[in-house]
Amino acid sequence: MAYLLIVDDDEDFASAAAMTLRASGHEVDVLLETTDALRRMKARTPDLAILDVMFPESSSAGFDLAREIRGAGGPVAKVPILMLTAVNQKFPFGFAASDIDDHWMPVQDFLEKPVDIAVLCRRVEDLLAKAA
Repeated sequence: MAYLLIVDDDEDFASAAAMTLRASGHEVDVLLETTDALRRMKARTPDLAILDVMFPESSSAGFDLAREIRGAGGPVAKVPILMLTAVNQKFPFGFAASDIDDHWMPVQDFLEKPVDIAVLCRRVEDLLAKAA
């Protein structure tokens, strides 16, 4: 199927999501911090990246990583990104899919945590189908 990269500091969630996506036939790698993500993506470009927004080092590290990915050039810049976050629970910003744009939140889709794993799987399949 597809090669997916999950970048999320919530190890329990990332492991559960990876296990479910692997059961669907995908190859999945998990990174628990953003620091090495872009280098890893350049070494092996995923078919889809699943990014959290908030990390211990920054409450916007996932947004920053998404913008780095888009600015990386080559095949990495075209990787579809699914953004997952609990930012709306922590801060009253009201982020939604309508906030997606090419500069501020350059992702293809957005899901709020807690995420129903079945919904996550459907969104992953939809994004992979659109990218094909």
